[in-house]
Amino acid sequence: MLGRLSTFAFCTGWSSRPVVHALSGMAGPNDYPFSLQVQDGVEYDPVYPGTAVGRLRSVLQRVRNLENLDGAWPDVRRLLLAAGGLKEDFSTSHAFNDDNHCDLTTMVDGVSHNSNADGAVSVISRRTQLGPHIQKASLPGHGKGGSWSTCTNGAHMTPPRDVAHVQFSSRVAFKLVWVPPNFEEFVLVDDEGRLLKRGTPTGSLPSLGARKRNFALAQGGKYAIAAEAISGGKEPEYSPAVVDTAPICEDAANVSEKVVGA
Repeated sequence: MLGRLSTFAFCTGWSSRPVVHALSGMAGPNDYPFSLQVQDGVEYDPVYPGTAVGRLRSVLQRVRNLENLDGAWPDVRRLLLAAGGLKEDFSTSHAFNDDNHCDLTTMVDGVSHNSNADGAVSVISRRTQLGPHIQKASLPGHGKGGSWSTCTNGAHMTPPRDVAHVQFSSRVAFKLVWVPPNFEEFVLVDDEGRLLKRGTPTGSLPSLGARKRNFALAQGGKYAIAAEAISGGKEPEYSPAVVDTAPICEDAANVSEKVVGA
């Protein structure tokens, strides 16, 4: 007597080309695609030890699961805040709404009260004290530490000299960069400048001048590469956090199915 029927697919042409995750709930092969070590049972980033590793991982997962960033700008910005672990309130009203506050940074509690007292970050006040704002605006469900939309100026340098990397010794979970020449589309890139997501929002966007200056702040460094590739009609490099390089069937025509008894 025939038992359960099982269907097996056989493919004659396999490929290892990346598949970008676009569906909610799909897990990436590398949810923290940077240097990572464990000390006393705690994960930490040896290059940027101020990074809240678990929180950054959580942000990347949420960004990966964003299905559409092409809607009305207020709605898109709301999605970016939520994915980044930030409340939508007065203190975050500047986030992604100007040229400079376009980095989503996740930092451990021990550095969240760091200031720019030594002037290490140029064009930023030496009396910048974000700690109380970070603590109040950060959503606890994303993990330990806090989130903030830090300033991107200095991102054109190698290594980057922006607020995240210098003031907080933290990686960015993502950086928003507007794409030339029309600056109607933006990209979200990871800490190495690799593409996470892209969107073409509508409605009342940040001013054209702000969008142009935003790209100019990144131009010349790794964070502008994805935007420049798209502007030139080329395929950008995707972040390992949003692609799967496991073998997949190259051509659906090569797939055959066999039904066997179980």
